[in-house]
Amino acid sequence: MPPLTCTIDSGIACVELSRPDAANAMDAAFWRALPHTMQALAERSDVRVVVLSGAGRHFCAGLDLSFFAQLQSPEDAEPARARLRLRAVVRALQRSIQSVADCPVPVLAAVHGACLGGGLDLIAACDVRYCTADAFFGIHEINLGLVADLGSLQRLPHLMSDGLFRELAYTGRRLKADEALAAGLITRVHADRAALMDGVRSVARDIAARSPLAVTGTKITLDRARGREIADGLEQVATWNAAMLSSADLTAGLTAQMAKTIPDYPELLPAFSLPEG
Repeated sequence: MPPLTCTIDSGIACVELSRPDAANAMDAAFWRALPHTMQALAERSDVRVVVLSGAGRHFCAGLDLSFFAQLQSPEDAEPARARLRLRAVVRALQRSIQSVADCPVPVLAAVHGACLGGGLDLIAACDVRYCTADAFFGIHEINLGLVADLGSLQRLPHLMSDGLFRELAYTGRRLKADEALAAGLITRVHADRAALMDGVRSVARDIAARSPLAVTGTKITLDRARGREIADGLEQVATWNAAMLSSADLTAGLTAQMAKTIPDYPELLPAFSLPEG
């Protein structure tokens, strides 16, 4: 089964994450399919709005953990070259998410159940977000000993208060639907998935009924106002993780997640000071 399915009707493209048995975790096939799908939709004159949703019990549980193994360089690789390769990998995944933000028509996210890690990066790149009452969100990377590097840290500050955003980024705690609504991350909460999809499609029909030239122009104008700040931030965090990602911390974080325990991370080294005399 493909990682994404897409149907188009009356100017509305419905794109659905379609790995329900894996909580729509983002595997290699997903990362290839997402930019291909978004580019194909961008090139169609009959698409005026995109609705992004997930099949099964959850919208998206984030990166497929088995995908991490595919990102590693050979064990005998020269360290600096391995870091450069890792940076290229992060930038490639960032471009995949960026394809959603770059879509010339509005993209509406319809979220139910879990929306964690990469799933939150994905909806942060959308224009508007809606969810069900049972939805929950989280910057899950910090729980794995990682700096989130696919867009949440760059885009969410534009969507919610700085203090709450930083709390989520530093703790990785789950944000429930009502709090997400109050914070501005979510525009409207619906009772269940059926009501969610009905409500989002209603908004999509309203957008599709407007001038496509005016809607696209509005999106470009809004994005231009903040685009450079996001682009610079994505490049910075890719460089940081390429240089600083600790395999020991990542292993500790992943092991603790699977065992449902609290990881024990080593302290940082003492601050450097120049010797006296």
